[in-house]
Amino acid sequence: MNYRFQNLLGAPYRGGNAVVVNNTLLISPVGNRVSVTDLVKSETITLPCQASTNLRRIAASPDGVFLLTVDENNRCLFINLPRRAVLHRLSFKHTVSDAKFSPDGRFIAVAAGKLLQIWRSPGFRKEFFPFELIKTFADCNDKITCLDWSPNSEYVLVGSKDLTLRLFYLNKVKKQKNERYNKPFIFLGHRDVIVGVFFGVDKKTNLVTKVYSLSRDGAIFSWGYSDNDDESKDMGGDFSEPDSPGTPQQKQGLDGEGVNEGNFKKRKDLDSKNDNLEEENGVSLHKMKWKLLKKDFFMQAPAKLAACDYHKGLDMVVVGFSNGVFALYQMPDFVCIHLLSISREKITTAVFNDRGNWLTFGCAKLGQLLVWEWKSESYILKQQGHYFDVNCIAYSQDSQLLATGADDNKIKVWTASSGFCFVTFSEHTNAVTALHFMASNHCLLSASLDGTVRAWDLFRYRNFRTFVTPTPKQFVSLASDQSGEVICAGTLDSFEIFVWSMKTGRLLDVLSGHEGPVHGLMFSPTNAILASSSWDKTVRLWDIFEGRGGVEKFEHTHDVLTLAYRPDGKQLACSTLEGQIHFWDPLEGSEMFTIEGRRDIAGGRLMTDRRSAANSTAGKCFTTLCYSADGSYILAGGSSKYICMYDVADQVLLRRFQITHNLSLDGVLDFLNSKNMSEAGPLDLIDDDNSDTEEGVDKQIRNRLAYDLPGSLPNHGRPVIRTKCLKIAPTGRSWAAATTEGVLLYSMDESFIFDPTDLDMDVTPEAVDAALKDNEPKRAVILSLRMNEDSLIKKCIVSVAPADIPAVAASVPSKYLQRLVEALAELLDKCPHLELILRWCQVLCESHGNSIQQNSRNLLPALKSLQKSITRLHQDLADTCSSNEYMLRYLCSTSNKK
Repeated sequence: MNYRFQNLLGAPYRGGNAVVVNNTLLISPVGNRVSVTDLVKSETITLPCQASTNLRRIAASPDGVFLLTVDENNRCLFINLPRRAVLHRLSFKHTVSDAKFSPDGRFIAVAAGKLLQIWRSPGFRKEFFPFELIKTFADCNDKITCLDWSPNSEYVLVGSKDLTLRLFYLNKVKKQKNERYNKPFIFLGHRDVIVGVFFGVDKKTNLVTKVYSLSRDGAIFSWGYSDNDDESKDMGGDFSEPDSPGTPQQKQGLDGEGVNEGNFKKRKDLDSKNDNLEEENGVSLHKMKWKLLKKDFFMQAPAKLAACDYHKGLDMVVVGFSNGVFALYQMPDFVCIHLLSISREKITTAVFNDRGNWLTFGCAKLGQLLVWEWKSESYILKQQGHYFDVNCIAYSQDSQLLATGADDNKIKVWTASSGFCFVTFSEHTNAVTALHFMASNHCLLSASLDGTVRAWDLFRYRNFRTFVTPTPKQFVSLASDQSGEVICAGTLDSFEIFVWSMKTGRLLDVLSGHEGPVHGLMFSPTNAILASSSWDKTVRLWDIFEGRGGVEKFEHTHDVLTLAYRPDGKQLACSTLEGQIHFWDPLEGSEMFTIEGRRDIAGGRLMTDRRSAANSTAGKCFTTLCYSADGSYILAGGSSKYICMYDVADQVLLRRFQITHNLSLDGVLDFLNSKNMSEAGPLDLIDDDNSDTEEGVDKQIRNRLAYDLPGSLPNHGRPVIRTKCLKIAPTGRSWAAATTEGVLLYSMDESFIFDPTDLDMDVTPEAVDAALKDNEPKRAVILSLRMNEDSLIKKCIVSVAPADIPAVAASVPSKYLQRLVEALAELLDKCPHLELILRWCQVLCESHGNSIQQNSRNLLPALKSLQKSITRLHQDLADTCSSNEYMLRYLCSTSNKK
């Protein structure tokens, strides 16, 4: 049961900035996690490390090895991206609005409140305190909003809320206590908050020649410098703005005092020490006289500039606005190349890739992430998560597809291996409450509160059948028999179960008897008996095909929330409102045993709780259950931050999975801080935003206004952590959970675990190698299976000659079949010897057919994994062969004409 977190689906982007490393890896924050998308392979992974709250800022090193993340609590994680491991942790004392690595990767510039901090970037060296603060600049009068490094890593340009730009010079003066190293050059002229600042580089000399600054009102300023102090010298621009104060003409010393003869000599000596640094750049930017060359406006009100980026190689600027429009401009002439609308909501991030041919845009409100190639005007990536919480999920029979339904009325189908959504259905007009894959894998059923049950064709991506009732109903559960001929749906309002024919779409029957909403519905895997659970404290069994109606009724002391059949159909589990899981024998009609799970699922306090987490078990219950593929354990989740895994035979808790550590969600903390409690209630519930400022009004409208209405949530809309649906893949190798954070995927740990099945003194890796050298494939395979070491088993399978496969496969004992089938399934995904592995599969089925049939329950997960691998290979080969066949026909037809 060694499951580990694998991926996060349902929300590719939730705010913050995105970065692109190595030209093809797109890194974006997703809540308190980091998602990495390979734009070439079309794969998405989510790093297993978590921040304490939602991420606000991320920065990547130039070589793409290190990643810096900063969350809303100003806590920093320094991550090794290839190894997906956290190396260091750090907390900042002020709000971090921007952070960037220097171009050489040695330093990190952090905009912490009004301070600009320069930190030495940690490397692979083992150090007691890896983060070293090199310099701190406190010259800004207001919060810093953005920053940029010069190409030689000697200058940092910052923009702040005081509508000014400042150019800082990082000269190598020895650090002294409370010393202010140098006075920055100040740029004046903007009339709104500065959103982006960038150094402009000459393409031929690779020297800084310009500075670009962009403000929220859509203004862009281009600044240039001259080493001649004569103001009458023409630089070919419009100098309508006055000279900026703080120029080198003021001749201030490093400590901010006037320059006299004594400290002038010191300054001269320091300059002589740094001559080699200035020669690298060709000019000393802090000694130049900067002036405004040109200014322009991208877009007039009411649209506000929200995100921007600059590509130094192409000398191009991309800007995103609050109305969902983005623009691409060629500098320095401000020539508009593209002006398109991609959304109706605010664009929160815009970034170039390394080559500058791809543009990445993110919209936090819609959970949308787009990658657009501006030359061909085509999308490279277009992913959008669910706007609201995911209610239900369903695995396909081969475990390759995962469908999700949410409160935003949409259904999305994902490829489980890559984490990409390839189709979205939006025909429902209300929340989607239940999903079910048919046995053919090509048909998906969905139930919704809009009163319809729809069938979707996954070949043509269309709704080919809609099931309705004579009067409008709200459906909350869905089931289909094994043959796929009968569709059943339970209602929320009328407490009935409706039965339709899949072929004709006609309503066949209406099952009445429940006195509460029917939230659980499932067919027995072995016969045509339908089980239903309701809030009327009963579980009922129905015989659909014989027409006998209800055949059994199981009474409970509390409301029944959900139910699940064991894969062999000999056991039925249901959860009740008091936090218990009841197990029934559906054939005998008797209760087998009960698991008390209220204490297991308890944990986490809401902001409004008046009791401790240890005593706050009221309302803690399981709302979703799911059996494993072999029926040996069961997963249970509900109104808690935990998902519990129980052993069915021994009724013991095997493991608890904590969904998230994100403190931005309610119900994660076990102990609340008493200092956050006031006479008026928790401080988090008090609206302390300044309504006089534009940002305060915007924040109130976005996060607070709707939740101040009567009947709104008591915590002002702060999401409460819970699990709404659990599904285990038919292969048994992975499972998915629909939570407040999104759809969490867990899979078997691929790392080696030594778990021998029949170990002896002579069963060693050396004995396996000796058997292979002596040309004894039978002995080598059996020894490797007894050791149960994955690498040795695969090595022996590949080493067997094709002619010896029948004899070797026949000699394998039946107790090792499961391990051998699992190894073959993994080899099909990674091994290039396709024909050899398929020959193994064929011979194994022929020689051990009876054993496989008799032990089908235990072998079912391994066989489904093998089926999944073979199906995927068949699809890939079918596409390749079809294209080759059409190409050969075309070539033959053209040769005949000649």
